Amino acid sequence: MPQELNYWLTTVQMPTSPAQSLPESADVAIIGAGFTGLSAALALAKRGARVVVLESETIGWGASSRNGGMVLTGLKLGVNKLITMYGRELTRRMYAASLATIDSVERIVKEENIACDFVRTGHLEVACKQAHFDDYARQVEVIAREFNHQLRVVPRDQLPSEIGSGIYYGGMVDEISAGLNPARYVAGLGAAAMRAGAWICEHTRLQNIQRESRDGAPGFRLNSSRGAIWARNVLVGTSGYTGAATPALRKKIIPIGSFIITTQVLPEALAHELSPRNRQIYDSKNYLYYYRITPDNRMLFGGRAAFFPETDQTIRKSAEILRLGMIDVYPQLRDTRVEHVWGGTLDFCFDIMPHAGLMDGIYFAVGYAGHGVAMATYQGQKMAEWIADGKTDNPFAEIPFPGAPLGLYNGKPWFLPFAGAYYKVLDWVS
Repeated sequence: MPQELNYWLTTVQMPTSPAQSLPESADVAIIGAGFTGLSAALALAKRGARVVVLESETIGWGASSRNGGMVLTGLKLGVNKLITMYGRELTRRMYAASLATIDSVERIVKEENIACDFVRTGHLEVACKQAHFDDYARQVEVIAREFNHQLRVVPRDQLPSEIGSGIYYGGMVDEISAGLNPARYVAGLGAAAMRAGAWICEHTRLQNIQRESRDGAPGFRLNSSRGAIWARNVLVGTSGYTGAATPALRKKIIPIGSFIITTQVLPEALAHELSPRNRQIYDSKNYLYYYRITPDNRMLFGGRAAFFPETDQTIRKSAEILRLGMIDVYPQLRDTRVEHVWGGTLDFCFDIMPHAGLMDGIYFAVGYAGHGVAMATYQGQKMAEWIADGKTDNPFAEIPFPGAPLGLYNGKPWFLPFAGAYYKVLDWVS
């Protein structure tokens, strides 16, 4: 049996914040020490703001250290669907933002000297059906025409130059995307935020937020497991771990489990055969697989093996589901040992879009749907600008933020088994 252990955490010493009592007040209180919160804390502290980050566990404990380390362009929904939903101009701005997210990560990595194996290897989406491949050509044409961004279609007979698997109908490549070690990246973000002067208070669980003026200034009192703090502004960046302390936001987010296995270290020749260009790879299904070669030549293979967030039971079950999926894609790995398995929780909104804005006077950025390494970093920076400057050009703050149909959701996702079954059927028929 593989170890139930996040492989990325074996490669890094996470920074720890000095044990300190909560300060009495702050310019900005940030909830969550993941990519969103730490990116915002870094940007705000560099502008001279007094910033306090409240984290219920430890730096990078959630999805920020548990993901596949893929720094991806684009959005979860296809461009034609986006244009239908939001019109050309707003879709153009959102797509441009998705490209800017990669630059945002790269800039921070360089400026803060974060050793996280950041490399622009590009991503490859592979078609599980002929119809999916046929759609790639349409997408590439629209993206080139509307957004001035070039992607490349890879026909089936040319796919061996991109992937050592014969089960797909073709692919689509975006050279802009990148890969990194997410645990090293979030560790570097945390260290950089603290260097810039941000306070990070670990093991500090938010209990509730109340409006409270102080010396005539409007603001908020945040009650936590380690006492109270008053802040002029509050930013929530808790994604799939959004809890009862922010109930209005929790009702808009569906926490979905995602699971990953990594193999033993592979021989160089085998790693190259599986992924000749070291792409970040994912398939075209709703119930998708995503995979890549790690910096030390392991196969990392992930997916929605179970929709429920991680428990001992879902992790064990997922290890076998993902191993079988991996062998289906890569029969070459049939006898390869799986060494690690772990899970984490993604945040999906009901429209499968990222969202940012103000809710009851509190800033938020959530809804990354598997594109969180890049988009959460970017949104942290944009939210910091908004809080500091009082204005924003963030297109994800301009789209409607729907809740559950008929209001049949209180933040506990009772419908996930049905959603999982629905997407499996959808993959079968589409």
